[in-house]
Amino acid sequence: MLLSRLYHTGRLLALAGAALLASTSLAVAQSQPPSEPPADWGPVSASMAEIPYPHPVEYMPVTHIGQDGLKAYMDVAPTGPANGQTAMLFHGMNFAGIGFAPTIEALTAAGFRVVVPDRIGYGRSSKMDIPYNLHIFASDAKKLLDHLGIEQTAIVGHSMGGMLAARFAMTYPETTTHVVFVNQIGMSDQRPGRPWRDIEEAAQSVRENTSYQSILANHMRYYNTEIKPEYLEFVRYQYGQTLTSAWPLLARIRAWQQAILYFDPVVYDWQHITTKALVLGGADDRLTRDFAGQARMVAETLQNAELNLYPGIGHNPHFENPEQYHADLIAFLRSDPAVPASSDW
Repeated sequence: MLLSRLYHTGRLLALAGAALLASTSLAVAQSQPPSEPPADWGPVSASMAEIPYPHPVEYMPVTHIGQDGLKAYMDVAPTGPANGQTAMLFHGMNFAGIGFAPTIEALTAAGFRVVVPDRIGYGRSSKMDIPYNLHIFASDAKKLLDHLGIEQTAIVGHSMGGMLAARFAMTYPETTTHVVFVNQIGMSDQRPGRPWRDIEEAAQSVRENTSYQSILANHMRYYNTEIKPEYLEFVRYQYGQTLTSAWPLLARIRAWQQAILYFDPVVYDWQHITTKALVLGGADDRLTRDFAGQARMVAETLQNAELNLYPGIGHNPHFENPEQYHADLIAFLRSDPAVPASSDW
């Protein structure tokens, strides 16, 4: 199942991150993930409060459509000599901010301050039953930067976070020094030839069609190389939430989030983005048909962009190809934003 078909299939659930825990021990001894959920995989709360994050989590109050909530985020100081730059990381549909642990480590070691929010509806942020859109997420991100006193930042968006990165860079060009699109989804308009689907029907589909096997199958499509035990932690988090009383609400939120692909395309945003940009990631991403070709199209549509894709690597290059990926990401973020992006691609 391609992520470009998410809204109509309603088969994914995601609010997850990255931490290798003892519950993956069963998978270590196996060459393939278990066909059934391990016996020690229990419920995971809607707030993911029992899941350790790699850094302290803080909260900012937010209000949307008459509902009050809290936006969770990590604000991580440099561990290497500070370079005065900030990077804000936007997670995808199947990963909360916890999934950026390797990138946080690499960027802070390189001297960056790193801000990693959980979008509303994900991770440790409040679970609001509202019609989500990218403007809400972009506005929340800008409010968080203002809350932290950060005037300018680089933006890095992975998967659905790449869609948010486009909306943020288009809306707040004066705030965005660099923008990086990592294996983003939503590279085409999903509406032609596809009728609208009511949210109640979509939520029911998510509830009825989400299982351990469906979650596992979707995550395994992210990788073209070795399936490592730590990848199963993301599956565990998602599956665990289907075992709780909060699952009907989470399924409905999931349906709202999937609807963004249909309601709120970003294909019309790219041409308006003047910020220095990088389209980065695995060239052999199995979630999007002809990903490499579509990624090139995005880079060509952006006003000031370069393209860097890794053959043989899939949807999560920060896990599959971490050394090269982080070296290239850091080199781009360190580049002078006033110097045009490289055209040698």
